[in-house]
Amino acid sequence: MSPRILPRPAHTVSRKDIDPDALKVLYRLKNHGFVAYLVGGGVRDLLLGRRPKDFDIGTSAHPQQVKRLFRNCFIIGRRFRLCHVRFGRKVVEVSTFRRQAEADEGDTLIRRDNTFGTPEEDAFRRDFTVNALFYDIATFSVIDYVGGLEDLDRRTIRTIGDPGIRLREDPVRMLRAVALAARLDFSIDPDTVEAVRFLRGEIVKSSPARILEEFYKILRQGAARRTFEMLHELGLLAYILPAADEAVARGSAELLGSLARLDEVRRSGRVAVEDLDHALLLGTLLVPLGLPPRGAGARELRRGTPEEEPLDVAAEMASLGAEPEPELPVAPASLALPFARRDLDRLRLILAAQPRLREIQRSSRVRQMLAGRGYLDEALRWLEIHGGEEGGELATHWRSLEPKSPAPAASDESGTAAETAGGAPPAGRRPRRRRRRHRRRPTPTPSTP
Repeated sequence: MSPRILPRPAHTVSRKDIDPDALKVLYRLKNHGFVAYLVGGGVRDLLLGRRPKDFDIGTSAHPQQVKRLFRNCFIIGRRFRLCHVRFGRKVVEVSTFRRQAEADEGDTLIRRDNTFGTPEEDAFRRDFTVNALFYDIATFSVIDYVGGLEDLDRRTIRTIGDPGIRLREDPVRMLRAVALAARLDFSIDPDTVEAVRFLRGEIVKSSPARILEEFYKILRQGAARRTFEMLHELGLLAYILPAADEAVARGSAELLGSLARLDEVRRSGRVAVEDLDHALLLGTLLVPLGLPPRGAGARELRRGTPEEEPLDVAAEMASLGAEPEPELPVAPASLALPFARRDLDRLRLILAAQPRLREIQRSSRVRQMLAGRGYLDEALRWLEIHGGEEGGELATHWRSLEPKSPAPAASDESGTAAETAGGAPPAGRRPRRRRRRHRRRPTPTPSTP
């Protein structure tokens, strides 16, 4: 099949809009003789005039060949062998072109997918037509094998191939279709809608962890309310979050309003997407449903920082003046998703801190009580998102009370100024141990006869 190719003058994708590190990867692959394309949602968003969240690359180079070209490359994954090329905290994802994998015998569900292929085969194995567009760094052209350009013009989400087969292969695609349509304000192709309605029960075959991760993405994307409404209309939400489905069905102002507030702060940029951690997202969902996160018990609530001490949740709740709660299961029984216990614990503390954060007249005392608590920043973000105009002003007030960190002392090869002067080492650094000096024993002189 011949692709539709748009030369540079016929499209709006420009190299100045592509991440510089992604360009470095594209050019190095090309200069070493490999085919290298910008692929997927990045091309779609650039054509729509949106800023892509990620810049993913497809190439003819195999993972080990990519690794040999980039010292900062790490190969990850089992089902998909992917290359992550790291630039500081940024990751450029590089994948080898693949062809459609064969499903396990007697089952249409794809469990392994590591069969390398051509760019055309790679395009046809992707989920939706608008996600299968390529940008060729060698010719600056956009390549379309599947009709994605036409669907972009029509503002339509359509599966590639028979939707019944493609959605059975990976039922999570049903969630992605709805989320993508809501985020881009697109419609879903009627054949795809019909297949989703017919196959909605297949979603239970997917890994609960994958479904939960998709829901976190939905809550972060800035169109959570519309996505939940569409999931209810298509009958999917009842299989995943029954309590939420019932709330949407009766037009719950609490749930829909909570999702709308999250969408508003996400779109406004007042809260960065990386600051919307799982505990905040769970609260946006659980609290309006009247399902407070309980029963987590005493746990360590660390976020990967070794400096933070293990935190006894029960004791911390008592210090905040919160009422003791009876022990319940890790997640409310009416919810089918496996929420992490530590995220529920952290949410309990965020909610328990809210009354304290409204005690303006006791600011200094409360600040001293909450100083150094790992959940304080998240409690302030909750106040910004769900506290209305007053909550935003309160969060600003509390942040103005944060102590300014001192400027680091100048250092030289012999150590910091403080150490050189005999003072204490900077916070966070272990003091150097002085080596004990042992006095040499005098060598005995031989006695003269």
